[in-house]
Amino acid sequence: MLRLRWFAAIILAALMFGTGAAAAASVQISINKISQKMTVSVDGVEKYVWLVSTGASGYGTPSGTYTPFRMESDHFSKEWDDAPMPHAIFFTRSGHAIHGSPHIQRLGMAVSHGCVRLSPDNAATLYSLVQKAGMKNTTVTVRGGFDFGLFSGFSRPQIKTPQWLKKFDSWRRDRVHSASKG
Repeated sequence: MLRLRWFAAIILAALMFGTGAAAAASVQISINKISQKMTVSVDGVEKYVWLVSTGASGYGTPSGTYTPFRMESDHFSKEWDDAPMPHAIFFTRSGHAIHGSPHIQRLGMAVSHGCVRLSPDNAATLYSLVQKAGMKNTTVTVRGGFDFGLFSGFSRPQIKTPQWLKKFDSWRRDRVHSASKG
């Protein structure tokens, strides 16, 4: 009889307090570089289809499947003149992210420096979804276009700004900034 009471108490506690945390939703982000569209699904149900801008020629967005590892709500690019990258979700270690962009008139065209650009409102919505589900429950899949990384033995060409040009740009900005102080 005592065992039955303990069993009933355990069942009652499980019903009152839940049997553990509810399973977190999974978020699937699918980016098509040919159509320049992103499809966002939650637990396998398509929720959103948005226009994006992926990498322009020479600045490709890498194809593959990724798990985001870093999120910043108010990020500024260190490589591209402190360009704003609101609601950034980083998915490659070399700095590729999904983020908001003020250049909404160019969405639907491959014009970025390799990141995946979204309208600011859509970026905020996506950021909130991923934040709620958790990065480990989010998958980013990038497909389409010609990508050297698809073939064994090839590596995707990387185009980087030469160091001398970075120094010149820094020197030029300092000169312009000091001249504007008068």
